[in-house]
Amino acid sequence: QVQLVESGGGLIQAGGSLRLSCAASGRTFSSYALGWFRQAPGKEREFVALINRSGSGTYYADSVKGRFTISRDNAMNTVYLQMNSLRPEDTAVYSCAASRGLYYSASEYEYWGQGTQVTVSS
Repeated sequence: QVQLVESGGGLIQAGGSLRLSCAASGRTFSSYALGWFRQAPGKEREFVALINRSGSGTYYADSVKGRFTISRDNAMNTVYLQMNSLRPEDTAVYSCAASRGLYYSASEYEYWGQGTQVTVSS
């Protein structure tokens, strides 16, 4: 069992930066790949970024590549999403999730956080 709690969201102007954190409980954190997903009002949840269990492999949606960076600290049971050059279209609820494998599909993830709101003003 893994419990995930996100933090770090907020209101930011376009071009600004935010760092999201996702803290996990449980002793098996390093056994899971971790992903960030987002959902904007009226839209489906979409994949943002993914990191493998060791942190040596990262994967990004084309829409955030070069602007967002996912990382993890297994000693701290935390995964991060550094978001730079934010755009109004990045506005969404951002959620972290844990999976046993490397997946882009949200349906493959076993555990989810409650989400944190990111709002980017123009």
